Amino acid sequence: MLHGSETWPVRKENEVALQWAEMRMVRWMCGVKLQDRVRNKGLSKRQGLDDIILVLHQNWLRWCGHVLRKEDDCVKKCMEYEVEGARPRGRPKKTWREIVEKDCPACKLNKENAMDRKRWRKQIRDNR
Repeated sequence: MLHGSETWPVRKENEVALQWAEMRMVRWMCGVKLQDRVRNKGLSKRQGLDDIILVLHQNWLRWCGHVLRKEDDCVKKCMEYEVEGARPRGRPKKTWREIVEKDCPACKLNKENAMDRKRWRKQIRDNR
């Protein structure tokens, strides 16, 4: 369900839709109907599943570390590229970079940590 999610700039509505779809699939896998009145958290715990939004954030940070470790690569150049010119009126859409830059301090990550792959991945898993 999260195939290619490393580069999605997700809005709140998308997060809610992902959570809803995931819980519907979990209920289907467990053979539980809404009429059975079983809580979603209990089903997720029974299956050993993490919250889908948590996994999405971990995917973003894991991909960011991967790109930061690359030397000369077109993906890294695109990530660091700043588009010139004015943005359209209204509130601008969040970019992938803005989301990752907000998540990095929350996990106590910085660009220098990305060079040590094991440390980067451990911090992503432990701080969430």
